[in-house]
Amino acid sequence: MSTIPITKRGAEKLKEELHRLKSVDRPAVIQAIAEARAQGDLSENAEYEAAKDRQGFIEGRIQEIEGKLSAAQIIDPASVDAGGRVVFGATVELEDESTGDQVKYQIVGEDEADLKLGLINISSPIARALIGKEEGDVAEVQAPGGVRRYEITGVSYL
Repeated sequence: MSTIPITKRGAEKLKEELHRLKSVDRPAVIQAIAEARAQGDLSENAEYEAAKDRQGFIEGRIQEIEGKLSAAQIIDPASVDAGGRVVFGATVELEDESTGDQVKYQIVGEDEADLKLGLINISSPIARALIGKEEGDVAEVQAPGGVRRYEITGVSYL
């Protein structure tokens, strides 16, 4: 299995979710199953079926997170020194050449991506276009509306 890049913050969020699933959600669903069993006939017990479905989801998510954390390559963007180049974890300030709009993105792993927070997936078209570039370079991104050109106005490692 290949390693999956993830920022330190993203790894912490996954660990918190894993802890919650194991210490809160799993015991709650076990209790719900026990209560549903106590009601008698399981063949027509909707609460039992719902609790079993929920248990399946929780156990699947626990396995998924444990797998991701075991394959994770945790990268602390603050400790990255890429000499001003755009790399995983870098925060990039861009200016759209056609509109002059300023945007700021941090390039993160798949599980951390949230465009509303300015966190873009390393495998997204814009991140792939930015990787390896430096401040002052222009990145061309194939967008649904055609090619967009962005000038890199700043690169930082926060």
